[in-house]
Amino acid sequence: MDLVADMLVSQLQQNYSHLFDVTRVCPPLRRRFSRDGDESSRFNADRFLNRFRDYPRFLNGIKDQFDLFHIVDHSYGQLLHELPPERTIVTCHDLDTFQCLLDPVNDPRSLPFRKMMARTLSGFRKAERVTCDSQATRNELLRHKLVEPDRAVVVPNGIHPSCSLEANPTADREAAKLLGAPTADAIDMLHVGSTIRRKRIDLLLEIFAAVRKALPQSRLIRVGGEFTDQQSRLAETLGLTQAIVVLSNLERDVLAAVYRRAAVVLLPSEREGFGLPIVEALACGTPVIASDLPVLRETGGQAVEYCPIAQVDRWLEKIVNVTREKSEPTGAWMARRRAGIAQANKFSWAHYAAQMASLYQDVLTNI
Repeated sequence: MDLVADMLVSQLQQNYSHLFDVTRVCPPLRRRFSRDGDESSRFNADRFLNRFRDYPRFLNGIKDQFDLFHIVDHSYGQLLHELPPERTIVTCHDLDTFQCLLDPVNDPRSLPFRKMMARTLSGFRKAERVTCDSQATRNELLRHKLVEPDRAVVVPNGIHPSCSLEANPTADREAAKLLGAPTADAIDMLHVGSTIRRKRIDLLLEIFAAVRKALPQSRLIRVGGEFTDQQSRLAETLGLTQAIVVLSNLERDVLAAVYRRAAVVLLPSEREGFGLPIVEALACGTPVIASDLPVLRETGGQAVEYCPIAQVDRWLEKIVNVTREKSEPTGAWMARRRAGIAQANKFSWAHYAAQMASLYQDVLTNI
């Protein structure tokens, strides 16, 4: 979400300052019960008060200073209870926030949590327009009748400028410190993202266990949050702990360097709103194997290999075939890279900002 806000504000200020005076509003977290680094229930209490009390009050005090509001994270939909809905746009990245309301059987939550999400959803539904990262997310919104069709539009994400084929010596050296010097026979499989349930880290580990039997020199590089206790236990049970490198809080240029070093990027999620690691990897010239989901086909097009989510044998087959292409003289590897780069070039933050600027003008014209 921060990436979207950063790229949008930067592009608007750079290319549309003649149309809009852009202000990024993000009040700091006020800590009442927790301290820096505390991720306990005390922190959750602070986060709740900030999201549902402090932030709304802050906006109520400044809302008369602005003509238009754009909430770039749908999980802050509760702010619509303070803002003028006819002048507010919300970006919906996925429907995970609302799963406990839309699918309570498969996502059971406590009554207080459901009440929080109900307030967030009721605010979200007030927005004049809802932008979606993908057509698949828009389809889900409409299927659940959360907004009317004429209020929901698709504005695909872009790719950070650091994601490219061009080497970055400084970032490459930093990546080498984290991963060791690159070698000709290295087979690093990369997963970028959080460890929440829908990312299917359990499946990722099972796939990697199968790959290690076929390609013993392979490693799994994980960029994102730390494994949960359950995921760590699974990795240990599968005998993978020593073959996994977990990285977190990478600068964008270092992440791009890690993408370029990888033999393949894996995305075995069961749900996604867009699948940003797909296009980031393709822009860096790295092949991708992803779950066969409509949203990921929308993002990756014909440049990505797709597998049924739970069929480990199919993942293994695809991974072995893709990693072997690089050493074969058939030209398949270069053809794959060219197709990936062509697909990645369809997504840019400049285009994203242009679509948003047009949307802003449309909303302001009709107030």
